This record gives sequence, C-alpha cells and structure tokens, in this order.
Amino acid sequence: MKMQTNIERVRSIIGPGIHALGYELVDAELHGGGRHAVLRVYIDHPNGVTVDDCAAVSRQVSAVLDVDDPIPGQYTLEVSSPGLDRPLRRREDFSRFKGALIRIKTFTPVAGRRNFTGRLLGCEHDNVVLEADAERYELAFANIDKARLVPEL
Repeated sequence: MKMQTNIERVRSIIGPGIHALGYELVDAELHGGGRHAVLRVYIDHPNGVTVDDCAAVSRQVSAVLDVDDPIPGQYTLEVSSPGLDRPLRRREDFSRFKGALIRIKTFTPVAGRRNFTGRLLGCEHDNVVLEADAERYELAFANIDKARLVPEL
C-alpha cells in the first residue's frame, strides 16, 4: 500500500509542471524497488509526443522530484507517450474515448467475469458503460483495476 501512496503523491507533485509545459499527464507507475526501481511517466499532447517532448518533460519532472523527493532511494525515470494501447484511469478518459474499443480488468467479478473487451459507451454516474459480447455492462469505476484502449488498425 505504501508504494500506491507514493505514486499518488508523485502524480500530484509532477502533474502541474507537466500541464504547465502543455502536456497531459496520462499516468505514472512505480515498479520494482531498491536499485532497480523505475518511475514511468506517460504524457500526451494533441499533436503527438516526440523524443524532444519526452526529454523536456523528463528535465521538468526530475527537477521537481529532486526538490520534493517523494520516492525513497534511487530510481530510473522514463518518460514516454502512452502508445496506441493508452491506459484509461480517470473518468474524463472514459468520456473522452467514448466509442473506442477498450479492455477492462476488474478487481472483483461482474456477471461471473473480470475481463471485458468491448465498445466504450460512456460513463453513467459512477459506472463505466461497455458493450461486450452483445451485452451491456455497467462496471463500477471503483471496481476497475486496469483499463486500456485496444488499437484498431
């Protein structure tokens, strides 16, 4: 639970600086520990994300984290675009990508299953509404473990 608390704190610390540079903080993940810890920061921009964008955000994030120091010990910082299988974390993400094909994993089973792949219909109250296998599912936002876009090429 401590690692989860740390990553929430990291997101709140780095988010404003990333936004000030004109980017969206899509997600941040902290993996591993000790000398092998990796902080992955995913950013997006309406015009896409270049290597130079990642370098600029990396400098900003590094400076902010050096001052506040919310992660104990050493870690490697990686900044990248979210990719075609972009994670969906916030309610705004689910509204923004309405109509997209998505994959969701829930913490607890819904209708006897935890994995869903289908068309995102939107958000209603505290639920993400999804059509999967010709069925409509309302998945409680609090029950969503992971959600990602499914690339349609």
